[in-house]
Amino acid sequence: MAVREILIIGDPILTRRSEPVDAVTEDIVRLARDMVETVHAAPGIGLAAPQVGLNKRVIVVDLSVGEDPDALHVLINPEIVAKEGEAICEEGCLSVPDIKEKVARPYRVVVRGLDLEGQAVEIEGEDLLARAFCHEIDHLDGILFVEKLSALKRTLIKKKFKKSAAAAKSP
Repeated sequence: MAVREILIIGDPILTRRSEPVDAVTEDIVRLARDMVETVHAAPGIGLAAPQVGLNKRVIVVDLSVGEDPDALHVLINPEIVAKEGEAICEEGCLSVPDIKEKVARPYRVVVRGLDLEGQAVEIEGEDLLARAFCHEIDHLDGILFVEKLSALKRTLIKKKFKKSAAAAKSP
């Protein structure tokens, strides 16, 4: 297992729709394990494969940040099959560091996908777990949480990251 680099807003990989995983291979299992190690090292509660540079439909969510093995969810080809309610809460993202904004998400979701053994699973999540599933699945569709903000906030955030990327490249 290895900690992988997390891509930052502005990287074009983050805006592409991810490809479905055809089969749960050793490479996919290795990717998922690396993603778990990466999200725990960050630390964060969720990560999608595009954030580590691969446009594959794989997410990991762990609200315990590695403290409780039963809290870890690894989903391949996840999809939201039911949602209800709405909650507006502050949200952040490892690919948009140091930015937190209020975002509306469903309060409860049911997510379906495959586990690392290739078995179909269905998970119900409420509150923060529902928010994390929605956030990570958005990544698989090329959507960062800043896209859910007002045009002004979105523009200011993107401008900030563009400016810092340009400063990092200049000698």
